[in-house]
Amino acid sequence: MLKGSCLCGGIAWTTRATPRDSIACHCTQCRKTSGHYWSATQVPTADLEITRADTLTWYQSSPRARRGFCNTCGSSIFWQMEGEGTTSIGSGTIDGGSGLTTSEHIYCASKGDYYDIEAGPAKSA
Repeated sequence: MLKGSCLCGGIAWTTRATPRDSIACHCTQCRKTSGHYWSATQVPTADLEITRADTLTWYQSSPRARRGFCNTCGSSIFWQMEGEGTTSIGSGTIDGGSGLTTSEHIYCASKGDYYDIEAGPAKSA
């Protein structure tokens, strides 16, 4: 079981599902919402239990996607695409060890000019 939370503890979640490896997204929206690139794992939404949602706010970031964040500490926690039935969970919100690895970097053409992407996992435009 994985558990996670935001910085202030106003949002907490658990899942018994086996999450996919983390994917690092370098798109402009992810960089703006996180302050850098956003690394996330993913589980079926039906297998995600939000155990505390006191400070959870959803922001419709595009016509088909929304982002869940803490309205107190500002932590970016979730990303959901309409109709997919999955929820991406910020890898950095996991409490304790995760056993995950980063398997891919996406939207690399949109990355910030202040950093390089390390060699290793697959990269896509």
